[in-house]
Amino acid sequence: MTRLRQAARRAAVYALATGVLAACTATGDAQQVTKIRFQLDWRFEGPSALFLLPAAKGYFKQEGLDVTIDAGNGSAGAVNRVASGTYDMGFADISALIEFLASNRDNPAARMQAVYMLYDETPAAVFVLKSSGITKPSDLMGKTMGAPIFDAGRKTFPLFVRANKLDPDRIKWQSMDAPLRETMLARGEVDGITGFYFTSLLNLNARGVKDDDVVVFKYADHGVRLYGNAVLANQKFIDRHPTAISAFLRALTRGVREVLADPDGAIRYVNERDPLIDAALERRRLRLAIDTVIATPAVKANGIGAADRQKLQATVAQVVEAFNLQTVPSADALFNSSFLPAASERQIQVQ
Repeated sequence: MTRLRQAARRAAVYALATGVLAACTATGDAQQVTKIRFQLDWRFEGPSALFLLPAAKGYFKQEGLDVTIDAGNGSAGAVNRVASGTYDMGFADISALIEFLASNRDNPAARMQAVYMLYDETPAAVFVLKSSGITKPSDLMGKTMGAPIFDAGRKTFPLFVRANKLDPDRIKWQSMDAPLRETMLARGEVDGITGFYFTSLLNLNARGVKDDDVVVFKYADHGVRLYGNAVLANQKFIDRHPTAISAFLRALTRGVREVLADPDGAIRYVNERDPLIDAALERRRLRLAIDTVIATPAVKANGIGAADRQKLQATVAQVVEAFNLQTVPSADALFNSSFLPAASERQIQVQ
């Protein structure tokens, strides 16, 4: 009987200790959770799966993060909101970040950095209808182009002009809201538009314009080699939560690799955030993004997320020229690679 009492007492003490330890661990985990407000560059579309999949599958949570992902309305807006601290991190075209840093060099409160390169090439392109008779960039002279003022393709169009030896004075521009861009081209109200390849092409499809009826001049295929979108982080957030940045990128990389391995299946996570999307259309949009700007030969060889210093410097120089900026941000100030997962974790396999 004594032995039974001793065994019971030991069991009770062990249970109590285990409970206390579990409670302490849970409390510690709760204290370590870091909230991150994340701003996308655009609406919930196919490429959003790169962020929505790791969020839905709990990868951020497993890293001790509480991540909120919101849709955006353009790269410039995402950059401004991250700079102001409204969002801790975001996703935006690198050219918008370069422009912002060059224009705000004397404002230390507006500092931020890119920490993960996701689009290895700019998705910017020129779109015209085949019926227009435009078959090459030089045919754009004397024509009217259309795009929102903030459109990345429009802002970097001077680079396209220079690379293809065009006369900018012989090309007119008409501004419009983003939802009207493809509609105006489809109606023939403008001769051409600029936009992201996988955005404007599928928006034209949605308006009844078939691929065979469109001529596309991708910037990357016509002498303009720029990095595209990157993950950004507010400098104050970087300084206060460096381990959270690393954790975010680990979870993101895990999710990106899964999306690239099964892009069709990944669209379900976009559909969960926006039940009104056309799933078939968004599957194609995601695949176009993967094939053209994400899984490039360089990324397949070297892994996702990193930025080549020489190409980054060339990107900065070209954007400074195109935007007529008065200062040149350094590549080191622009991109911080110290939070990237190990190269072995960033290797990708594409379906």
